[in-house]
Amino acid sequence: MDLVFRDAEVVDGTGAPSYRADVGVEDGRIVSIVREAAAAGCQRPTARRTVDAEGLVLAPGFIDMHAHSDLALLRDPEHLAKAAQGVTLEVLGQDGLSYAPVDDRTLAEVRKAITGWNGSGDDVDFDWRSVGEYLDRLDRGHGGRGIAVNAAYLVPQGTVRMLAVGWEDRPATGAELDRMRRLVAEGLEQGAVGMSSGLTYTPGMYAPDAELTELCRVVAGYGGYYCPHHRSYGAGALRAYEEMVRLTREAGCALHLAHATMNFAENEGRAPELLALLDAAIDAGADISLDTYPYTPGCTTLVALLPSWAGEGGPEAVLARLRDDTEAERIRHHLEVVGSDGCHGVPVDWDTIEISGVTEPGLAPYVGRRVDGWATARRLLLEDRLGSTILQHVGHEENVRTIMRHRAHTGGSDGILQGTKPHPRAYGTFPRYLGRYVRELGVLSLEECVAHLTGRPAARLRLQDRGRIREGYVADLVLFDPETVGAGSTYESPRTLPTGIPHVLVDGRFVMEDGHRTDALAGRSIRRGR
Repeated sequence: MDLVFRDAEVVDGTGAPSYRADVGVEDGRIVSIVREAAAAGCQRPTARRTVDAEGLVLAPGFIDMHAHSDLALLRDPEHLAKAAQGVTLEVLGQDGLSYAPVDDRTLAEVRKAITGWNGSGDDVDFDWRSVGEYLDRLDRGHGGRGIAVNAAYLVPQGTVRMLAVGWEDRPATGAELDRMRRLVAEGLEQGAVGMSSGLTYTPGMYAPDAELTELCRVVAGYGGYYCPHHRSYGAGALRAYEEMVRLTREAGCALHLAHATMNFAENEGRAPELLALLDAAIDAGADISLDTYPYTPGCTTLVALLPSWAGEGGPEAVLARLRDDTEAERIRHHLEVVGSDGCHGVPVDWDTIEISGVTEPGLAPYVGRRVDGWATARRLLLEDRLGSTILQHVGHEENVRTIMRHRAHTGGSDGILQGTKPHPRAYGTFPRYLGRYVRELGVLSLEECVAHLTGRPAARLRLQDRGRIREGYVADLVLFDPETVGAGSTYESPRTLPTGIPHVLVDGRFVMEDGHRTDALAGRSIRRGR
């Protein structure tokens, strides 16, 4: 064989108790699992290379169910933010906004709209327009050699609406709805695993439930799933979750709730209400899963706080409104008095908003500072042309712990890699689960936690040969020390790499070896039905 992990403590991704074994890999697949070989007196497997895994845990590679690496995978061959965590697969196309399907007009618009998530893209050759072409581009990766880790893709509903309807706040016409159906179907036929929405982001948020239901029917027909960033995470959170459950049940579509946190002051202690809602639906036959990150603060763009009407017409129209004193005052009133939908229905508390990144170098002194009011926010929005990212210091630790215990829970970093001071979840989500919430706090057992991060998301993605340690499965693997694994990233040093993860394999090739990034580019697109 090519490789044997000798005397590993295998946590196989099913939630079953761990066991000691030698695990052999050949041609990118797990080909041999010999339990307790030495004690049983069995013939031990041999290989061209043997890794002594005594005292270490061998697990399937982690699956990041909510990633914003849509351009990072193309511009950064090392991609240490994820490779060093043991992530071997990321799900892209999140929150209803990404770079396919597009035409020349909408590509320019979406690049401006999500500069804060992914950068301007000036360093990327946008040589694709369709979903299939984007997935082909991921397969080529860097110099035709691939990308750092694997990637799946969701058709972004906001981008689809941008193509068919534009940035107008109105229902789609019959012809426009037909075009959106075709675009979603084409994306799924070309390999997307489902559809995402950002229902607090323009223009996706302008879609009424009837329109979303029709698109979800298309998704269901291809065996995909719907992944909404729903309409409120604040005052209307439970109503928004209920809306998504009802909508997908009507459409007969699987539902995966993105970053299903219960933060903001209004939701303290209300996680059990969310889980009761989900349990009732699951017990009645609904196919539901969710993801969270193991932190309380959130992260988004500064422009995302604005009310929906301020976004109508697209990024240039937003900037025009911000320049107009009368319109800017209307925006301020909605933010500070009424509570805009961008603020999840509650008046903005500027003290909770920290600038985490800017695109204009002259604004760098603002990074790490709290926003001290609307005047500062307006200046940043205008001078940074909507590109500023923020941390929102809200959330409740007990809600975080309660939700991560749920039977439908998976892990998702929601990691925005842009900015001088990104959220530490971008570099720390998966080792933080293992270090803090397994070893230190005992919120989850090791076996439970690994299942949440591997087997369970693989099942949501309908992957037939990933997410578990089993003979015949792809050798996407992570070897870690359960006594030392942990997130190195902090709010002060968010790009610090994790500890206790010496080896990571993608498709049987070391992408991390002895704690260092190799030159392997073993990742590719993971397409629906393949």
